[in-house]
Amino acid sequence: MFISNTYKRLPIKVKNAKGIWIYNESGEKYLDTFSGIGVLSFGHCDEEINEAISMQIKKYTHISNFFINENAIFLAKRLVEETKKDGTVFFANSGTEANEAALKAIKKVKKGIIISFENNFHGRSIGSLSITGFQNLREQFEPLLSNIAFLPFNDSKKLENFIENEGNKISAIFVECVHGSGGLDTVNKDFVEVINKYKDIYDYIVVADEVQAGLGRTGEFYSYQNFNLNPDIVTVAKSLGGGLPLSAAIFTGKYKDVFSVGDHGSTFAPNPVSLAAGKTVINRITKTFLDSVKEKSSYLKNKLLTLKKNYPIIKEIKGIGLMLGIEINNNNYSEKIIEYGLNEKILLNVVKGNTIRLLPALNITYNEIDEMLYRLEKVIKKLNSC
Repeated sequence: MFISNTYKRLPIKVKNAKGIWIYNESGEKYLDTFSGIGVLSFGHCDEEINEAISMQIKKYTHISNFFINENAIFLAKRLVEETKKDGTVFFANSGTEANEAALKAIKKVKKGIIISFENNFHGRSIGSLSITGFQNLREQFEPLLSNIAFLPFNDSKKLENFIENEGNKISAIFVECVHGSGGLDTVNKDFVEVINKYKDIYDYIVVADEVQAGLGRTGEFYSYQNFNLNPDIVTVAKSLGGGLPLSAAIFTGKYKDVFSVGDHGSTFAPNPVSLAAGKTVINRITKTFLDSVKEKSSYLKNKLLTLKKNYPIIKEIKGIGLMLGIEINNNNYSEKIIEYGLNEKILLNVVKGNTIRLLPALNITYNEIDEMLYRLEKVIKKLNSC
């Protein structure tokens, strides 16, 4: 097919998409529960985003980083202000690149052990893969970066023991507050308290990976704000460009000027067309909008918990905001979940082998949530009878 075989692709030839719906060449429509893996916060073909893209294309599509784009200033200012700290932004094209920028900054200012956690996902390039907590993804590409320590997620005691033994040698800790690819587990209070406590003692750098969970998906602008984490660097991507490639590494406090001229760069980022779309996205993430995400999350989660009561095949409902997971009591049902979903015209994404990851558009309506639940229950019912 001339395309590298790196994904298990769905057997659908897409003709067009609108809102939460994807249409095939025959005109059949499928309810999309994962929005381009969390990229499309306002669904497919959002009119405001498309209009911003169209207007920018008529001006210019690329001029290089020897010029400043006013939308870049606007976006950077908002991203920094939402951290409630002083800071600067390095724009890139993907979450992986944002995390690479964070890694490079750490390497510049503080040598030592970088802590990551099991089931963290930070990317697939050599650097970002080195801190990704999936051994099966790393092993065939080793040796990767050295001085990386993987610890169990949410095991406060093991983390505390490690820091007390190695504290002066630790340069940074990467935290994914909601495990996007790792099963939708959320960081717990005790774990965060350990990270914050020893940060004051050993002055290590804390990086919050907000690539999937950031920009309103959890009901807060950044997901770490739900958990009282105190990061120095924040990485965002996915939904930032409104469907176009755009990411950012946000450096705050004493690390705000970590990069000097020539230290780092990108030919394409920030792309002016992506910035125009991104400005539209960011402008719409208001307090009222975030409150609506929380309300819809509560509604959806309560309905999912009812499903759990009715169908023993469901082990647990996990996640926060409109980033929810349905953990199934069988690790071998991944293909069945996708197949049954296609039969019911609902597109389902499975992570960690047994967890249905729901990342619907943040502006999904209650009627659309009900339709999603209706189709989802038919899938769960089939699984339960297997």
